[in-house]
Amino acid sequence: MSVDRALIPLLREVNDLKRVRAAGIDGTLAACAFRRAWARLVAGDSPVTVALRETALAVAAARLGGIDHAMLIRAGLDDDAATGVLRNGFDAVAGPIDPILAAALRHHLGDHEPAPAEPPAFVHDLERQPRAGATRPGHPRLVLEPPESHADHCFVTAVSAVLVSPAYDADPTAPFIAGLCHHFHNAILPDSGFAGEMLLGDHLDPVVRTLTYEIIATLPEHLAHACEQARKLLPHAETPEAKAFHTADVIDRILQMDHYARVAGFELRHAVEEMELVHAGPLQDFQTGMLRGVGLMR
Repeated sequence: MSVDRALIPLLREVNDLKRVRAAGIDGTLAACAFRRAWARLVAGDSPVTVALRETALAVAAARLGGIDHAMLIRAGLDDDAATGVLRNGFDAVAGPIDPILAAALRHHLGDHEPAPAEPPAFVHDLERQPRAGATRPGHPRLVLEPPESHADHCFVTAVSAVLVSPAYDADPTAPFIAGLCHHFHNAILPDSGFAGEMLLGDHLDPVVRTLTYEIIATLPEHLAHACEQARKLLPHAETPEAKAFHTADVIDRILQMDHYARVAGFELRHAVEEMELVHAGPLQDFQTGMLRGVGLMR
């Protein structure tokens, strides 16, 4: 039993939420959703509800980007119309999702907008903490710009874990929480990658444990317990839930590198020919004729 490769294009689009921004949102869409997920968990929302709602919103945002329910209501749509737009965005990419999971996610796009809530302080620290990128013991760090944040990585891992959970018959909630909390220590510890961890030697496990429990101690009791239970998935891949988490974690790490490779291989023809940058419309003939005339288009 493994993940259907047909799901990879959707996971790639969800991964891109680490780089999509909007004027009314601080940081990336992924970091914004990371803050919102923790705020709702601390406010007392069910982890099941937060996992399904945030995954549904992430899938819808793959194509809609920063166009969300609140923005649509501000623009004059009523609640039903705004939900319809979100479901159109969801349906545009949801084909590869397990049908039962897809139906549950789509349902949560109709949830009432939750009241604003404040995320705990460590969430902002994880958003400010950059990921190390590719490191290997004994070798210089491979620096790739721009770096993702730990908030970006943790959120995309969490929602990806929900999306791959049917492949292992896993309950998606614990893998989602594990995704959100598996880098607690990096809210304090700068990320020097695998190479840095090896240099910490025997100190690594005590350092990670000390800093992790410093963060857990700031959470309400019910949420601290949920995080401690979810973190039991981290050291192994023996259960369906652990497999879902580790699948999402490693796919996200590879897709982040895939993003740098795609950007490095970008050519003008990709935008002009494959993405039809000068798209169909009343101005297309004029614009393409002008661009050919000045040598910017074949």
